[in-house]
Amino acid sequence: MSTLHEFATWEPILQVLRSVRTATLGALDGHVAGRIGTHSYSVPMSSGSMFTMHGQASGAVDGQPESEAVQRVRSALAEAEVDGVSFVARMSPDGPASLVLLDFGPAVEAEVTGPLPGALVLVEGAVPEPWRRLPAPMPSAKPSPAADPAALESFLRECLPDAAGATEGELAEAEARLGVSLPDELKALYRVTQARWEDWDDDYESVMRLAGILGCHLVTLDELYIADIASRRSPWRSAAMEAEAFDTGSGTAVQGLVGSPGWIVFGDVDGDRMVVDLTPGPGGYIGQVIVLRREESIGATPIADSLTELVFPGRGRRGRRRRVGEEVPAVAHVHSCGPGSIEAAAHPALEVLSIGLWEGEPLSLAPVADLPRLRSLRAHPGTLADPVEISRLDGLEFLELCPQDWRALLDADAVPRSLLAAAIEVRNDVDPLSVVDLTDEILARWDRPRITRTTLEGNLGPVP
Repeated sequence: MSTLHEFATWEPILQVLRSVRTATLGALDGHVAGRIGTHSYSVPMSSGSMFTMHGQASGAVDGQPESEAVQRVRSALAEAEVDGVSFVARMSPDGPASLVLLDFGPAVEAEVTGPLPGALVLVEGAVPEPWRRLPAPMPSAKPSPAADPAALESFLRECLPDAAGATEGELAEAEARLGVSLPDELKALYRVTQARWEDWDDDYESVMRLAGILGCHLVTLDELYIADIASRRSPWRSAAMEAEAFDTGSGTAVQGLVGSPGWIVFGDVDGDRMVVDLTPGPGGYIGQVIVLRREESIGATPIADSLTELVFPGRGRRGRRRRVGEEVPAVAHVHSCGPGSIEAAAHPALEVLSIGLWEGEPLSLAPVADLPRLRSLRAHPGTLADPVEISRLDGLEFLELCPQDWRALLDADAVPRSLLAAAIEVRNDVDPLSVVDLTDEILARWDRPRITRTTLEGNLGPVP
């Protein structure tokens, strides 16, 4: 057993939490829950902050009791080689304290922003449908008529006369490493410069000149990589609610993908990735330039028909083409503040349905029962007239409900067996351990590993 499972490790943080709870409520009652990780924590600190991505509460400074208490637990995490741990504590003003540590295990994703379980992965290795989507073949796709590798290379050599370019052998090595043939324009670019800092001989001016020409910082030939599905990870809970409609009969320039074996990342702009696209949509060109934005986990934005057009704006023979015709939303949000309804959302293209706050009569899911592509459903507490109707959604792979609706499904043995993942929507007043019990019950239906609980007992002494 590591020090992570010793009461003494947790005693300082429990003292701080007990002090906060006594000061704010006047007395201790109920539980205190939180999560401490190697890079973030979520606990009710005296500064009033519940969460920080970088490990320090707003207003807290090194040397404060809460900072030192959190760091003590983090040291134990490092010793145990654990990324984080959730906890539920119950403390008495007289001193006795009980602490339950929760190890979510391989079947439950941790929530960075809180102590409760995140998504439950019911099938080992399962990922949401967009993360399984491969590029559709486009046999008629061609490079842009504006693409001109020779002109591109000539212009870049004029701008960067002293740059060190790649040899044909080095280009071939890059192709072998990536498993894809580099388009002629990209080869032309790297024949002029490999973008290695050691080759610039501290010529910062040329580095910035190249960035200005391309509109991004060029990655080196050795760092060139494929923006495949694995390069765009996202937690199940958010990824399941993503959708990008893609109709091969439309004028879509970029396929609605998470990643593609034909997306070659060649540049970076403040975390956004510049990509040469070899698997375009029906309205795109082979070798077009697209941007994968860091705040998005699916799809891409076309910005140029070719690298030539990127360098020579206006040389392309058309404007950016996104989609033509009417676009049918693949995601529907139904709530009291919007004009939508389940009936209006019931279209064969619907993939994701999210039901938010609803002030009217509870809603029936009958209008979406037979939709062929509906795969994700999230319903706010009290919005469903009959949760058991969910059993009619044969293709559902992700489901997020409140504990009461999950209880109704479980008691009726109506949980869809098609599910790959699930989540429990909870409010702040819910006992975390009751959520853990419900989580384990759902996991048991799929024979998945349960959450491990470790209970520590100790005495904090009376409140001063």
